[in-house]
Amino acid sequence: MIKILFMARESQKDGYEAIRRQIKAFPIGPGLYFMKGAKDNVLYIGKARVSSYFQPGGDLAVSRGPKITEMLSKVKKIDFLETRNEVDAVLTEARLIKDIRPPYNTDLVDDKTFPYLEITSGEDFPGVYLTRKPRAKGARLFGPFASAKDLRAVLVVLQKIFRFRTCNLDIRVDDPKRKFFRPCLLYSIKQCTGPCGDKIDKREYQNVIRDLIKFLKSKRSVVLRQLKKQMAEAAKTLDFEKAGVFRDRIRLIERLDRRGSPDENVQPEVFAAEPGEALEQLQQVLERPEPIRIIEGIDVAHISGSESVGAVVKFIDGRPFKSGYRRFKIKTVGGVDDYAMIAEVVKRRYKYAQRGEELWPDVVLVDGGRGQLNAAESVFKGMIAKDLRELGKKKKGKKEAAVRDTRIVALAKREEEVYMQCKVRPLQLAKTSSALKLLQYVRDEAHRFAQHYHHILRKKKLLDER
Repeated sequence: MIKILFMARESQKDGYEAIRRQIKAFPIGPGLYFMKGAKDNVLYIGKARVSSYFQPGGDLAVSRGPKITEMLSKVKKIDFLETRNEVDAVLTEARLIKDIRPPYNTDLVDDKTFPYLEITSGEDFPGVYLTRKPRAKGARLFGPFASAKDLRAVLVVLQKIFRFRTCNLDIRVDDPKRKFFRPCLLYSIKQCTGPCGDKIDKREYQNVIRDLIKFLKSKRSVVLRQLKKQMAEAAKTLDFEKAGVFRDRIRLIERLDRRGSPDENVQPEVFAAEPGEALEQLQQVLERPEPIRIIEGIDVAHISGSESVGAVVKFIDGRPFKSGYRRFKIKTVGGVDDYAMIAEVVKRRYKYAQRGEELWPDVVLVDGGRGQLNAAESVFKGMIAKDLRELGKKKKGKKEAAVRDTRIVALAKREEEVYMQCKVRPLQLAKTSSALKLLQYVRDEAHRFAQHYHHILRKKKLLDER
């Protein structure tokens, strides 16, 4: 028994030594590490220094706790994903943990999102707000930001400089009552231009907002140079308290760069449609007699046919069900053939439903147009034919109904047209349609999920080639 225990410990030491050699080859810059088990399943995602887990002679049970010790006993390899900067690492880590849901990550698995700076550019007198739930239209977004605390603090500083409004009043240029409205305290202390009380006209206020947007998009060198000059002057007169205020403002404004972009660091759950209304509308659009509960979205990603992957996302009652997400490395398709890749993903995904081990979804949404729809539909027809051959005509009705009750649709990106089975022409839904917004949410989530997996494989391949 002692000999077996000794051999197990020696084997673990050898494994740790191999991992330490692997870690030494990782890039020095910011990035994420993925601790993986025997079947290449991700156990943990982190962005700190991974080498601290594998220091020789360290007592992890004492320093990290029994759960980490248990996890490390299962680690067989570690992959590294390089990021552009620390902010990108923070945002990407949160997104991947939500997507993959590693068993040993306890933080960032909830539905909490990162905040945005929202400017309501569609209004006569735009407001500026910190929000985790941006409006669907009529707003300019900056972010998401890595720190809500920093964003709140910098919003105060920016308001002192640009004097924009942060209230939720409905201020219209044609409202005659504005002349008699008394502005709040922020106007009195010169932190707002007072559009609510007609203290500034629309054109002048729009110039304020234009300057703010330009400032947020630029490197902010003019304002920073001015603040640094004021800080130096205050320090020269030994007014260190005032100099400290300017120093803090400089640091806060520099933290405006601690943000991602709405497109690259998308948080799809932030822009979801109202699920109940959307599902009812979609049921009518698809002419389905039964309510829609389960929707699955499918997409593929590759570059010139290399590192090809497929992804399936699952929505239940209009909300993402992350435990139902699946990733696939394309195995049977060489070169560029999106239709064949879609067909492979559909076949591999729904073989379990065909066996009766899983429920068929109510709707399968494919990212693309008529070609992608036909590719998915042909696989479903093949499943029906196979069932009829294997199960005989006695079970024909039951099995055929199970498959045919699943509606297959495709959503094309350019015109946002909905392609449906047995419909010659695509359907053009209104841009404000809740059903369209839900389909876009599912489609975009499948696209994002596939692209994430594709990027991981590409970066891993590049790392292996170094």
